[in-house]
Amino acid sequence: MKPQTPIHFVYDIIKSNTDFNDTYLLILNALVNTIILVILSYLLYRILRGVGLNLVNRFAKKSKTHFDDLLVQNKTFVNLSNLLVFYIISAFTDELYIDFPVFENVVSKIVQIFLVVFTIWTIRSFLKTIKDYLKTLDNFKDKPIESYIQVFMILLWIIGIIIIFSIVTGKPLMKFLIGLGTVSAVILLVFKDTILGFVASIQVATNDTVRIGDWITMEKYGADGDVFEINLASVKVRNFDKTITTIPTYYLISDSFKNWRGMSESGGRRIKRAIIIKANSIKFVDEDLFQKLKGIQLISDYIEHRQADIDDYNKSNNIDKSLTINGRNQTNFGVFRKYIDEYLHQNSAVSDDMTIMTRQLAPTAQGVPLEIYCFSVDKIWKNYEYIIADIFDHLLASIPYFELEAFELPSGKDLDLIKT
Repeated sequence: MKPQTPIHFVYDIIKSNTDFNDTYLLILNALVNTIILVILSYLLYRILRGVGLNLVNRFAKKSKTHFDDLLVQNKTFVNLSNLLVFYIISAFTDELYIDFPVFENVVSKIVQIFLVVFTIWTIRSFLKTIKDYLKTLDNFKDKPIESYIQVFMILLWIIGIIIIFSIVTGKPLMKFLIGLGTVSAVILLVFKDTILGFVASIQVATNDTVRIGDWITMEKYGADGDVFEINLASVKVRNFDKTITTIPTYYLISDSFKNWRGMSESGGRRIKRAIIIKANSIKFVDEDLFQKLKGIQLISDYIEHRQADIDDYNKSNNIDKSLTINGRNQTNFGVFRKYIDEYLHQNSAVSDDMTIMTRQLAPTAQGVPLEIYCFSVDKIWKNYEYIIADIFDHLLASIPYFELEAFELPSGKDLDLIKT
């Protein structure tokens, strides 16, 4: 007869009143104990999930910190309650099935495996909470925190799998760790992209190459938009046409790309565009054109002072002005350049603190490019395009006042006029 213990209470009761076989009684005792343990575990599970989580949720809502709200949102307490239930089950498994060593070994291994899995899930929930909380802080909003958490989780799952194999086979954990060294080359090959991504994410974060929210352009991969996610394997870019481009993280350090953060943090956004002027429309300013240009308020003082200086120079040097080319002269192209400069300086949409320049580029087969180089105050794309359009609308409409012509390829209508 078995000794009287709490674990054998069913056996002791039946054995004292009947003459049943010990084997059947022990099986019945173990079965009843299992049912009681399952019922108690379920009740504990319901208490933790019901009463416990309700109390936690109420506390999280009343507390001033946002961290506990994120713990609830990421189901940290749910996973913790599951872990606690299986921990209690594991504490009684050895005693419950002490009379059936083989069955005890199998159940014990299953419970230990669940403990490992729920431990990993609990740690994962806590790490996700830390990630979400750090993203609410200004100093960490643009950092690739997710990459580091993914690396940690990969290592954690590898360790968890090793522990599970150790539990299933019954071999010491140290033997698996020693054996792991022999297959390290295979592991490096399998996790090559993960390792490259991890190294790349560290370099990206350390060198501050890319942040979440940066506008980047990587023509090779069709990326032109804002970075909204940086993780271990890839960087996700939301393009301006609302498509999403995924770029392997490693390519951010192995390939070239353009980051527009410098422009975003500066005092303006660059405008760099040219108007092509027909070369045969460029000429010296004669008296009629001079009188006409004097009426343009932005350059009236300039053109008069400039002409006075030119006249003084020509007189003092006895320049023969029977031919206009002799001596110094103003050109309609030069006056137009000055007009553009003055127009840009007085335009409130153009930054006065940054470069404002109108420059003549090398002549081409189409004509002489006149490039406008300045910076708009507003850096928002929609407003930026409006500012450019407003500037060039005005300049293109101003060209005829200087008796200049803008180049454009002849259309069908132009060819018809030539024929007639």
